[in-house]
Amino acid sequence: MAKQNQFSFLTSAALLVIIVSVSETLCRPLEEEHLLKQHEEWMAIHGRVYKDAVEKAKRYEIFKENVKRINAFNNGKDVGYKMAVNKFADLTNEEFRASYTGYKRRPTRVLSSGEKKPFKYANFTAIPAALDWRTKKAVTPVKDQGNCGSCWAFSAVAAMEGITMIKKGKLVPLSVQELVDCDDNDDGCMGGFMDSAFEFIVSNGGLTTEANYPYQGIDGTCNTAKTANQAASITGYQDVPANNEKALLQAVANQPVSVAIEGGGYNFQFYSSGVFTGSCGTDIDHAVTAVGYGKTSGSGGTKYWLMKNSWGTGWGEKGYMRIQKDVSSKAGLCGLATEASYPTA
Repeated sequence: MAKQNQFSFLTSAALLVIIVSVSETLCRPLEEEHLLKQHEEWMAIHGRVYKDAVEKAKRYEIFKENVKRINAFNNGKDVGYKMAVNKFADLTNEEFRASYTGYKRRPTRVLSSGEKKPFKYANFTAIPAALDWRTKKAVTPVKDQGNCGSCWAFSAVAAMEGITMIKKGKLVPLSVQELVDCDDNDDGCMGGFMDSAFEFIVSNGGLTTEANYPYQGIDGTCNTAKTANQAASITGYQDVPANNEKALLQAVANQPVSVAIEGGGYNFQFYSSGVFTGSCGTDIDHAVTAVGYGKTSGSGGTKYWLMKNSWGTGWGEKGYMRIQKDVSSKAGLCGLATEASYPTA
């Protein structure tokens, strides 16, 4: 009887192994079929066309791995933010970093006229608990830098648009392409630095409008006829004291501020919603604009900075990111407090 029971147990175990194995075998083609369909739909949405079948197969494999990783993250422990498939889904993180960042850190931060002046907001204490410059009509719509490392120009222009609205009472979309084409202090689509962009704007006497000199997403020859029609100007700029989120708060409470961050990480690439609390360092490679701050609801709410990005409205929260504020590191999360600056007018 014991032998019969043992045989029955072994037979049942063997059948279970076979059933599981067959089930897994059947599931794999179904999962692959779903991913293939998802990739085709994604290609149609984003207008992606590959040069040949080899390139398509390569991009599909990258897409598949990214989708799996995003799903695994979203189905894991709740960390306060989510990731999602977006227009970067067929790129490796290395490719993404190479094409969609563009902040060039100076080997040593040169002491400028802006840095020689005392921080103008050092004694400012009337700081609201929360602020969103969008509600004050000081922020233009989110734009898309495309496959051009011009984040530095978008950041500088957004900060300039903000201070122009605050001082003049009129929100005017200004030309990013003018900086890309005409600012010899920086390297156009190869990258740049907001402080040197501000220096160029001062020496140039201002910038023309986006409508007059529209964004092309490529390096071009400076059109001096268009640049002659300037729509706004600044008097200079100042750097926010480094490694000081309190000083950054004082500045953002008064105007939108250009911020440099480490934005090339995988979780940054696919950030979708929530307050970003991901791990990142201070290897600064991207530029955004701080346009507010706040705290999520609830007793254990998370304080955050509101950042305007230049990767289009399909990334993040309609082109914006909320990123954790007042972290233990003096540099701020992703180094956001290390090299912030703002124009003066």
